[in-house]
Amino acid sequence: MNQTVEIIFGLFGGLAIFIFGMTEMSSGLKKLAGDKMRKILKVLTGNPIIGILFGALVTALVQSSSATTVMVIGFISAGLMTLPQAIAVILGANIGTTVTSQLVAFKIGHYALPIAAIGFILYFFIKNKKVKNVGQVIFSFGLLFVGLNTMSAVMKPLAYSEAFQNVILQMQSTPILGLIVGTGMTAIVQSSSASIAVLQNLASTSNPDGTSLMTLTAALPFLFGSNIGTTITAIFASIGSGINAKRAALAHSVFNIIGSLVFMFFIPVLAYVVMKISPVSEASDVSRQIANSHTIFNIINTLLWLPLIGILAKVVKIIFPGEDHIIENHPLYIDDKVLGTPSIAMDLATKELARMALITEEMMETAEKAFVENDMIAAKKVHDIEDTVDNLQNEIVEYLSKLLSTAMLTENQSRRLTGLMHVVNDIERIGDYCDNIAESAEIKNSKKLPFSDTALKEIKSAFVVVTDMVDQTIDALNNYDAALAKKVLANEYIMDDLERDLREAHIDRLNKGLCHPHSAITFVELIHSLERIGDHCNNIAEMVLSDVYSVAKNLSD
Repeated sequence: MNQTVEIIFGLFGGLAIFIFGMTEMSSGLKKLAGDKMRKILKVLTGNPIIGILFGALVTALVQSSSATTVMVIGFISAGLMTLPQAIAVILGANIGTTVTSQLVAFKIGHYALPIAAIGFILYFFIKNKKVKNVGQVIFSFGLLFVGLNTMSAVMKPLAYSEAFQNVILQMQSTPILGLIVGTGMTAIVQSSSASIAVLQNLASTSNPDGTSLMTLTAALPFLFGSNIGTTITAIFASIGSGINAKRAALAHSVFNIIGSLVFMFFIPVLAYVVMKISPVSEASDVSRQIANSHTIFNIINTLLWLPLIGILAKVVKIIFPGEDHIIENHPLYIDDKVLGTPSIAMDLATKELARMALITEEMMETAEKAFVENDMIAAKKVHDIEDTVDNLQNEIVEYLSKLLSTAMLTENQSRRLTGLMHVVNDIERIGDYCDNIAESAEIKNSKKLPFSDTALKEIKSAFVVVTDMVDQTIDALNNYDAALAKKVLANEYIMDDLERDLREAHIDRLNKGLCHPHSAITFVELIHSLERIGDHCNNIAEMVLSDVYSVAKNLSD
């Protein structure tokens, strides 16, 4: 095989193993700490400095600034985070991502295969879930360095290539070329860590005279370009999201692009500082210099932007004008000050529950759009709203628990409080089933599952019945309307019959070859989700009726 072809395949093969290892390590780390990090991010980002610190910590843990940025864009789309908070966390993510280049600078390559072997045993042969997750991290960490070793091995002949040396010399004499190459490569692989790892491998490769194949001065423009190229992931993640998500992605691009361009004028200064901190005794030491340059650049760039977060937020708002339709993540009506008056506190809780139910109704309408119209933006919106519903459930339950512990309740009030606790869970479960429908829409879209016009018409008819039930349930709950509650109970019988009829009709179409068999499971699961939403509406209506009859009995007594 031609040596050039060997180098190309070796380089891209090693890069593929490196990216795969980094992705799998990120996945394993997120399984171990992901949910905790999400909770910390949502709670502890009120102060910009704390936001930056936690952005750096989360990124260092999950080994991917892209993962943190995408997570933040999801939060801001769901209204869980403000734009300035999101900008602070993304700034911190830029610092956290430098951990990967620092790891690469350590000479761990000699132990890559033993590390991968230990991780493989834990990951594939141990049944304990936590141990498997640890094994996945160790195995992926080993693979990361296997990829680096592969790239390092195939790069050695480049030291003797006059053409390649001329390219390096041109990058050194024309820094803008290095910036463009770094931007382009990172935009393609969508990982600044991967492109910088390639750069560090080049730097670790020795020329025939023992010097590094890539000097620090030539490497810095490429490094700055990689920080520009990595913003493409955030831009992709913001497509189809709300205005604030687009603003956050734009802010990420603005401070990375401006920071990189400004530092292009200070390459000699940065190179001098780094060489003083980490002097070179052999070619592999340049890899450490690149890692230190990456860290210093991102820390300084973040410190420069820290006092300008508010201004940057205003600038991106001008570029993307308008307001997002953001659902408030926190309760609007419940108030701790009235906990001493149980009747008022429960009325406020009921009002909050009705608002929560309205949110799930919006989820259901959006989920229908996702499924019927193959609208994956709508499916994503359903997943985002699900976080809001879960948060409201937690806060309302906590409020009702406080009411139970701080107030002396009558027998009827205790019964009503218990009913409200059940209602919270019923509404949250409706949200879960809407989320399931959105997932079904994604499966239908990704697998290109065909649905006949008859099947889609039946699905729409089922949605009409369930939407009416949810609408009636909300009004019955809000107004304690017994007549509407009875309508919900009547519709629940209709929904049960409809589910049975639709199942039988679908099986009949399958037998006649009119429907695709692969669509059957998705169809049945969808109809089941709608029927279960009807069941939870029924539960809420029964609570309303019980409460109404209880009040009427007390008045008659």
